[in-house]
Amino acid sequence: MKNKYLTLFSSTFYLSSFTFGGGYVIIPLMKAKFVEELGWIEDNEMLDLIAIAQSAPGAVAINAAILIGFKIGKLPGALLAILGTVLPPIMIISIISLFYDQFRSNYHISLFLKAMQSGVVAIIFHTVFDLSLKLLKTRSPLIITLLAVCLVLKLFLGLPVTMIILGCALVGMLSSLVNLPKFKKEAGNNAG
Repeated sequence: MKNKYLTLFSSTFYLSSFTFGGGYVIIPLMKAKFVEELGWIEDNEMLDLIAIAQSAPGAVAINAAILIGFKIGKLPGALLAILGTVLPPIMIISIISLFYDQFRSNYHISLFLKAMQSGVVAIIFHTVFDLSLKLLKTRSPLIITLLAVCLVLKLFLGLPVTMIILGCALVGMLSSLVNLPKFKKEAGNNAG
């Protein structure tokens, strides 16, 4: 188990060290590492963890690290994943702060950062596209309708993201209440 903790810490440390652009960029990298490469988390479960990480208060990368770490190694796993995710930015920002004036006025660094923004946009677009395809594959009329409605509410009406998330949570709760008798009946049939 110690090897698993070391792998968890080193993986989150590495991902966080080379991720520029925030939590939405680190999520597909976490998915590639923990779902596809290590096989520690199922694909559908990762979607759930991402949804929780994005809707919980705080930084998405930290939230995702907590959830993934806890899933893999309970409380010690969560603490190691947080440490692995937080240490690289703290170290990098500490170094940059010492040379802030030189960084701010350097033409080459400025160009480097602008070029990285393009890569960040491409990675975020890929993540949105990938997650949308997975949601569409469920073929759930409720989920597909909700996806379309949320897109319209945000893009065309400018509704705040928090309102959209709360609305989706409410729809999910209502849907689960409506389907509760059906779920209980299926569970009873499977038990007998």
